[in-house]
Amino acid sequence: MIAARRLLVTPGEPAGIGAELLIRLAQTGWPDLSPIAVADADWLAAVATQQGLPLTLHRWHPGQPTPLLPPGALHVWHTPCAAPPQAGVLDARNAPYVLDTLRRATQACVEGHAEALVTGPIHKGIINTAGAHARFTGHTEFLAELTSAPLPVMLLAVGTLRVALATTHLPLCEVPRAITRESLTATLRVLRADLIRKFGIVAPRILVTGLNPHAGEGGHLGREEIDVIEPVLHTLRAEGFVLEGPLPADTLFTPAVLARGDAVLAMYHDQGLPVLKHVGFGHAVNITLGLPIVRTSVDHGVALDLAGTGRADTGSLAAAIAAAQQLIGTTA
Repeated sequence: MIAARRLLVTPGEPAGIGAELLIRLAQTGWPDLSPIAVADADWLAAVATQQGLPLTLHRWHPGQPTPLLPPGALHVWHTPCAAPPQAGVLDARNAPYVLDTLRRATQACVEGHAEALVTGPIHKGIINTAGAHARFTGHTEFLAELTSAPLPVMLLAVGTLRVALATTHLPLCEVPRAITRESLTATLRVLRADLIRKFGIVAPRILVTGLNPHAGEGGHLGREEIDVIEPVLHTLRAEGFVLEGPLPADTLFTPAVLARGDAVLAMYHDQGLPVLKHVGFGHAVNITLGLPIVRTSVDHGVALDLAGTGRADTGSLAAAIAAAQQLIGTTA
């Protein structure tokens, strides 16, 4: 058998749709890739049985080869759940399990046992309710903590549209205070560096939104553009950055303006992501920049209402796996 590149997949919340999506994708297989599920092997087998799908599991440990497998087969790094999962029903006892899969997978990537990490959807609420991690805000921040990355940057992509965020999972009232000259400068440095290193764009063109309506309208609707954003862009342009902005977000996301850039930097989560998800929800990919590893993820949640029904769309997980494979090739 031919050795395949090593790509780890954490299916995420066991009560959600992550495992069944991966099992359904395994039915057609991958011609040049063998993903490794970091999950409870017994749970994966039970999900496959419940879905009426054939699944042959091959136990894997770091350091072992990952040969290409036929359709209907999957490598698995067995990580036991604390309690038997039930589709659609959250169980706080399994919150530590979710974090354990992420810890194991991330460490394996850092140590070179795998080349990329693809993450399925998790449920932040149950992790916080269980007290499994102090103020858990999401994959992005947790993976940065695990890898000692000083500044993770969230970027979602669908087709040629790439939207990065200056702030991530914050209450809206905290966003203005979080956007400082220092933080914005660091975010733009990470974004530009990874557009070059991971996407192979030689001279990235970045479109930067304003924070306020109409980009502050000359200070009449807020001064963040004048006091923070414009000075940062001016300084970085002097270093050779190709930056346009601050631009009003309501007109930036139009075809003519988007054609002028390789990526957009939005100031907050719900400024940029609703547009991207309108364009390609279910087929978009979440990519964490600023990490020492390649990490991609789905663009959707755990979908408890769809868990166990077989009706969840595999598109975003398929896109996340394909994106990880592409990024591995770019950074190799």
